[in-house]
Amino acid sequence: MSAPSVLPQPTPWRRVVVTSVLVAAIVSLVVIAFTWPSRASSAHDISIAIAGPSAASNQLKSALTKGNDTFDVQLADTRADAVRMLKERDVYGAVVLSSGSAPEVLTATAASPAVAQVMNGVAAKLQAQAQAQGSAASAAGDAAAAPTVAVTDVVPLSDDDPTGSGLVAAAFPLVMGGMLGGILLTFLVHGTGRRLVGLVAFVVIAGFAVAGILQGWLGILQGHYLENAAAFALALSAIAGTILGASTLIGRLGVSVGPVLFLLFANPLASAATPSSFLPAPWGVIGQWFPPGAGARLLRDISYFPDANSTLQWLILVGWTAFGLALMGIGALVHEQRRRAHHGEHVARPEHAPDPLTV
Repeated sequence: MSAPSVLPQPTPWRRVVVTSVLVAAIVSLVVIAFTWPSRASSAHDISIAIAGPSAASNQLKSALTKGNDTFDVQLADTRADAVRMLKERDVYGAVVLSSGSAPEVLTATAASPAVAQVMNGVAAKLQAQAQAQGSAASAAGDAAAAPTVAVTDVVPLSDDDPTGSGLVAAAFPLVMGGMLGGILLTFLVHGTGRRLVGLVAFVVIAGFAVAGILQGWLGILQGHYLENAAAFALALSAIAGTILGASTLIGRLGVSVGPVLFLLFANPLASAATPSSFLPAPWGVIGQWFPPGAGARLLRDISYFPDANSTLQWLILVGWTAFGLALMGIGALVHEQRRRAHHGEHVARPEHAPDPLTV
């Protein structure tokens, strides 16, 4: 006859209460992490340029910044300078003033559709002012029609991603892919050297595959395919490598680095959909120093802003990757020292050594 199955003992009530409170706290933290950035986000400190005659530029600057912090205005000499600043991502929009003609508003929808809408609002206000001036001139006997304020999208989004939602969504597989890679390698691969080889193979294959899907199939990413693949591979290695490093150093508990640090903290601060300045200071800036923020900006730059200086984003991803590899190395050394110490004790005191008191 088979032995009767032993039923598990009921969980103590104290543990039930503690577990319930802990789960509720985790759920609350997740809700805060994913809703607070959108709730606290507001249009402020938007970098724009004003190009034109000095007197008119300063007058418009005062009008745009008086009593609010919506814009951070820089002055440009010519329209060409303003266009260059847009393409290098120094500003998100521009207003071009010229004597004898209507102002022109420059936007870069690929940088931020939200800011492009704000700049369209500026164009509407300038148009209203021009019409008011035209009405006043008409009442004074001047029949000249009010000039039309032109809006030019200097860096538009691709026809395959006209709203930019695909580019925003591309940041999610970057985070989740890095986390899944790090967690699975931690549980399925043992040995620091083998994990390192697995990490390299994973990020290279995944980088080419994900970039191929998002660019070659869906048409979301633009620019050079190899650059996009390299950016994805490096972003994945920054996240997965850090998880592997923490797990090598402190054990399987290190996998919690992924959900806590990268998903709950860094991902909501990545500003993949809006400028980092929209978040309350200093969180927007802090978010750009983590792989989700740096990776999302790098993919946008490669796709639409080849003239922008993306050196900092590459260095941030390289730095996180190096940090993860350093943790792996330190963890391997610590475990090797413990193994040698344990082996030394075993050799010094053999299991069947005679008791010196009986000799």
